[in-house]
Amino acid sequence: MAVKWGVLGTANIARWCTIPGMKGADNCELYAIAGRNPEKVEKYKEEFGFVKGYTGYDKLLEDHDVQAVYIPLPNDLHKEWVIKALRAGKNVLCEKPLALNAADAEEMYAVAGENNVILMEAYAYLHSPYIASLKEDLASGIIGDVDYLETEFLTQGYIEDYRLYRDKGGGAIYDLGCYCTTMILSLFDGDPELVFAAAEFMETGVDAFASVLVRVGNVRASFNAGMNFTPGCNSRKDKLYIHGSKGVINSDVEYNQAGELKYTITADGKTIERTVSAMQNYTLEAEQLGRCIENGETPRISPEFSIKNAKLLDAILQRIGY
Repeated sequence: MAVKWGVLGTANIARWCTIPGMKGADNCELYAIAGRNPEKVEKYKEEFGFVKGYTGYDKLLEDHDVQAVYIPLPNDLHKEWVIKALRAGKNVLCEKPLALNAADAEEMYAVAGENNVILMEAYAYLHSPYIASLKEDLASGIIGDVDYLETEFLTQGYIEDYRLYRDKGGGAIYDLGCYCTTMILSLFDGDPELVFAAAEFMETGVDAFASVLVRVGNVRASFNAGMNFTPGCNSRKDKLYIHGSKGVINSDVEYNQAGELKYTITADGKTIERTVSAMQNYTLEAEQLGRCIENGETPRISPEFSIKNAKLLDAILQRIGY
């Protein structure tokens, strides 16, 4: 049986990524769309086939047929509307970062528990078989004991975007660095420690580029995150490098990429190329939360994981003086 979804907002991430992903999910019905601009709501309704369209977020939450809500609003609005949706008895998928600090994330999960509904943070890439394959190779010991990881997520500078403003929760760490931190925490157990970070800031008060070093267990991990490429050149750079006592893993797969994904393992003088077939991660994400709602499956992105990541982001932001 398909879960009836409501989408709370008409952001670009919803239009180009998550809604098409939901449309491709077997257990998902695009039931309702809500926004503040009635013309935009009608456009989304017609384009994607939503059953209902609402001008105003509260009206969607009052619809008793809505079982799950996806929230792609600017970062500073997440807490308010996640809590409203949870108290309305809706299961919630909220765009990353879930909250602007760990204390808010803990409060949001507490409200979910009080209302007996599910809250999951939207890191679509973590649902990919690419991540599962990386974990299997690391667990097999093919590259030995890991002592270093390096990753990177760089994009072009944004123009007239909420990510440029501090009061909206903008900046490179919140927007891009959170992918890097979740990659690190998903691959290695342990609590982050020894956090060092530095950043270059924009006139608007947000970090345009940041470099971070953190230790998780025996693994030193570093990453760069930045909105530092020249606007107008539609480019980005993604990288993953993992060093072990017997070999290394190299990958330039983009975060949230689908299709035939490749990475190489070099160990014992041999190079192995892995190819992983990955469907649209946003489809996998919607289907997984649907199974959680209908069948009691455990959310892939757990409250414990999201809170641990929020604490790491807090430490990084404190280090860079955000």
